[in-house]
Amino acid sequence: MTTDTESLPRTSLWSANFQLYLGARSTSMLGDAMLPVALSVGVLAAGYGIAGVGYALGAWMGALAACMLIGGVLADRLGPRRLMVFADLVRLVVQAGMAFAFVVGVPSLWLILVLQACSGVATALFQPGVASMVPKVADDVQRANGVLRIAEALAGVLGPALGGVLVSVFGPGTVFGIYAATYGISAGCLMALRIAPAPAERTAQSYRSQLVEGWRDFRSRAWLWGVISIWLVYGSLVPGVALPVVAGIVTGDDGSTGLGIGMAAFGAGGVLGGWVAMRTKPLRPLASGAIGWALFCLYPVVPVLRPGVPLLCVGWLLAGAGLAYWQVIWATTVQTKIPGELLNRVYAYDVCGSLVALTLGRLLAGPLTGLFGASNLMLISTAFGLLCTGALLAAPAIRRLERVN
Repeated sequence: MTTDTESLPRTSLWSANFQLYLGARSTSMLGDAMLPVALSVGVLAAGYGIAGVGYALGAWMGALAACMLIGGVLADRLGPRRLMVFADLVRLVVQAGMAFAFVVGVPSLWLILVLQACSGVATALFQPGVASMVPKVADDVQRANGVLRIAEALAGVLGPALGGVLVSVFGPGTVFGIYAATYGISAGCLMALRIAPAPAERTAQSYRSQLVEGWRDFRSRAWLWGVISIWLVYGSLVPGVALPVVAGIVTGDDGSTGLGIGMAAFGAGGVLGGWVAMRTKPLRPLASGAIGWALFCLYPVVPVLRPGVPLLCVGWLLAGAGLAYWQVIWATTVQTKIPGELLNRVYAYDVCGSLVALTLGRLLAGPLTGLFGASNLMLISTAFGLLCTGALLAAPAIRRLERVN
């Protein structure tokens, strides 16, 4: 596998480079997990209602989706670290602006939307480099992805709780200030990495030719576009539809406390799944990763059974473990199978597919719930999840793909 930059010699997973990269990702992921709480409370307190919260989150997501492919090309042209540092600094300024706006008064909705859209654009510039940086800072890519997934799961558990406490005591402005600071820490860690700069000659290609080159490579790999094609169905009808619907089911049965405990169990499952993925080296990784798809199907079906909080936690623990295991296996496969000079662009297509699927699922959740009812829809979601898992295993290019040793 070729890369557009080469790290200095590394002797173990816990090299100085990987520790810095882990520090960068952990702090920014913790801040990202705090954002929905701060943004929701701040927008509601400003009097813009639930619709305002949706507009604010939608402005971020829409900008992210619209600019992701641009970010992939720029990461290959300029080098991922340079673009990631720039994106972090932009997000630091944007979220500091949010903090200032909430501290001095009540910001207008249009200002919130503009700032969140700018944050979404910066995230689109940052995200493609996430995949290509891992092989540069760690020799054991799969173990590194496992550690990063565990850090993400922990951030997903701690971030909302921490954000909720801070916003209730100090207000949303303080949380946005802390959120901005996480990007400053991330940028500092990334700048401290000891990796060589990207070759300057690569920028001689036009933007369009690089975008087309990335698409051709994506299209030429049957296992890659096969997984993404199946995920468009799976992501839409399983996590995309289930995430909003099961919240209503669980809250109705066990209250918001039950939902919170269940989500904590799901986050703990993410830690477990990352730990398992660090310690397994399946010969056929994507076939093994299909186990994760099947386990995640517990997420929509368990609440329908009305099992009570303890059994809900068991089911969601396994669902979280399955999703985390798949994410580590998938990330490692992409990072080791795609040439480094194309990885940022190809990964951008991957992220776009995921965003489309999840967004479509959330849009369909309300109408489908009205059509089938919440419980029946979750049973349908589970059935589609298992069918997609079978399709993943039935495709020879996916099932037979072997790992890079």
